[in-house]
Amino acid sequence: MRISSSLMFQTGLNTINAQQSDLMHLYQQIGSGQRMVTPADDPLAAAQAINLSQAQSQNLRYADNRSVATRNLATEEDALNTLTLLLQDVQTRLVQAGNGTLSDADRQTLANVLQNARNTAIGIANTRDGNGQYLFSGSQGSQPAFGDDGTYHGDSLQRQIQADATRQIAGSDVGTDIFQRSQPGTLAYTSSAAGTNTGTVVLGGPYIADRAQNADARYSFDLTFTSATTFDVTITDNSTGTSTTNAGQNLLAGATEVDLGNGTKVQFSGTPAAGDTFQVDPLKTQNANMFQTFDNLIAALNAPSQGDVAATANLRNVLNTSMQKFSTAYDNVLTVRSSVGARMNELEALDNSGAQRNLGFRQALSGLEDLDYYEATTQLSLRKIALEGAGLAFQTIQNLSLFNLGRG
Repeated sequence: MRISSSLMFQTGLNTINAQQSDLMHLYQQIGSGQRMVTPADDPLAAAQAINLSQAQSQNLRYADNRSVATRNLATEEDALNTLTLLLQDVQTRLVQAGNGTLSDADRQTLANVLQNARNTAIGIANTRDGNGQYLFSGSQGSQPAFGDDGTYHGDSLQRQIQADATRQIAGSDVGTDIFQRSQPGTLAYTSSAAGTNTGTVVLGGPYIADRAQNADARYSFDLTFTSATTFDVTITDNSTGTSTTNAGQNLLAGATEVDLGNGTKVQFSGTPAAGDTFQVDPLKTQNANMFQTFDNLIAALNAPSQGDVAATANLRNVLNTSMQKFSTAYDNVLTVRSSVGARMNELEALDNSGAQRNLGFRQALSGLEDLDYYEATTQLSLRKIALEGAGLAFQTIQNLSLFNLGRG
């Protein structure tokens, strides 16, 4: 085989260039701290790194979502805490309003206090989150949840936040579930009197005396006095819509409660008049609109009743109805607060697991991408020696000629 001088020169030059390229690659690795300067350095590791980077980015996105959800729920918790304190104060005011020594002027003053409480409740219902969205409007975050008249303007869709790959968490609650709902699962009853009653009967708290007959509080009762000692009761089964009437029942002398039937009774005091009507309904079937309850109560307190026994009885019936409804509203707010707390606890747990996953992703990416500096510096020294050797070999080959060979 004939080896020409040009071939030897080209081979030497290629060898030097190859060593310089390897040395440059090592410089890039050491300068960047990355083992893979290009995907060609390790195609399998490069593909794995892309998948891990995508998973890490998703995990960080979920963490950002959880941060938004936590802020929104914290804002809701503050609003509900304020509402809880307000309802506690309102219930105290209701006890005060039942004081028989108050004059009409005193009750009007109390009505003004409750009007301010109602306005505060409207403000709480229209709380905004950190992005300026109304918190309790459902998916209609750009408009207030409630108008001044207490009408709900949102919808029933909760704003779900993707907190993890397989978990969505509501970042707020729908206004109707807070301000227009009785406590879920309640078996309590509420009583109300017709505003046209002329007797002095005041209904107290209805209750289920025999759970076996009305275990799920599904019956409603319409009580009508036909005289001072007799009454009719119409019983409606809310699960089927059917009604039956028990007519001509006698009111026992000295009785302090009325047996409505189906194991349900209601306390009462005073003397009925013919035509007086009352309703006893399970709270779970009622429109427990907190603002409507405020309005009815304020109107009753503003109406003169001093010296009028029938008007006083009507006022006390409205107070009793309001106390029953505010009581279940208070319990419902506590239920929602409990749900908010549970979601915040879950978000904290998801944050902890997300942080652990992120640490795992970082360690896995480090194993694929990070450079072993000890190995790289050793290779750098070897490549320098190899480059110097290639240069010396090229120089030796460059000095070869027929004349030098002849003198040898």
